[in-house]
Amino acid sequence: MRKILFSVVLMATALVAQAADITPVTNAFKAGNAELLKDFMASEVDIVMPGVSKKGDSSNAITMLKSFFQKNKPTNFTIAHHANKNGSGFLVGRLTTADKEFRVNITYTTKDDKLNITVIRIE
Repeated sequence: MRKILFSVVLMATALVAQAADITPVTNAFKAGNAELLKDFMASEVDIVMPGVSKKGDSSNAITMLKSFFQKNKPTNFTIAHHANKNGSGFLVGRLTTADKEFRVNITYTTKDDKLNITVIRIE
């Protein structure tokens, strides 16, 4: 039984070790600072926000997020779910503002240990 438990713990540790570091993303959403995301954007990003749905380059996505954060100042951001698999992953979070709570879905790929955000959906 101990061997089985040890094997399960070892496998879980290996999976966690391979997970992409999403700390910069969570910090950017907590602070409401889109500029902190610019190094993590893919060259093309799908972005969906209340009243807006657009596919564009990373600078366009940053501009749209800046506008969103100006209208909706974050007070907190928490991760509800995060998963990685074979060079891609996603996270689901809750963005709390003074007036409303938003569900945030972010999809990304990883290449050479670099996070590349491909989709941001704020509902």
